[in-house]
Amino acid sequence: MREFGYSKKDDLYAAALLDSIIKKRFSLTRLKKMICGKTVFVIGAGPSLQSSIDALKKHKGAVTICADGAVTLLIKNGIRPKIVVTDLDGDLELLKKIKKTDTVFVVHAHGDNTGKLDFVRNFKNCVGTTQTKETGKVCNFGGFTDGDRCVFLASHFGAKKIVLFGMDFGTRIGKYSKTSTVDKKTKRKKLKRGKALLEWLATKSKSEFFTLSKPIKGFEKITYRNLEINF
Repeated sequence: MREFGYSKKDDLYAAALLDSIIKKRFSLTRLKKMICGKTVFVIGAGPSLQSSIDALKKHKGAVTICADGAVTLLIKNGIRPKIVVTDLDGDLELLKKIKKTDTVFVVHAHGDNTGKLDFVRNFKNCVGTTQTKETGKVCNFGGFTDGDRCVFLASHFGAKKIVLFGMDFGTRIGKYSKTSTVDKKTKRKKLKRGKALLEWLATKSKSEFFTLSKPIKGFEKITYRNLEINF
């Protein structure tokens, strides 16, 4: 992603480092079994996340793929996501508390987070990802931000339906988007890129796409009432 000043060389180094840290990758066959043919709820950390909590509580058994910024609010409300997609810029202490559970962590390596990658050394269930060439145990399922990588992951493994919660892609940044101060201008650019990637994916994927958040081209806009009736 040249417009963000990222170095491909640094990304390749990060992928190789993560590959060396993950001793045993979580089975991709098991990951596919979790997702393929299922309705998958993808949960982002956008401003509308808070209004999604009641609906998510009613569907605790659903297959949930969560961007790491949303984990804090979910755990506070007794919801443990099945899969967490993270580049380790969220609440690491909270992730540490659930690292030995059955939650699967899809950890993204890039040039800016090499200093954090050792954090996942002893995670029970871990899959590494990169935005460059696949390396050993590190895969590239597509996507750019944690949120859109969740959707690419669900699509890659054959989800029948993908429903977005808290995935707003607007100018407002959700309070759970990051735990530290963020560069809002860069964050908005990333959200814009993430939205464009999802609009592209909607033209290519066999999955059906729905959103409870802001409208996205290629995603059917539904209400929480639709959710209760149809999902």
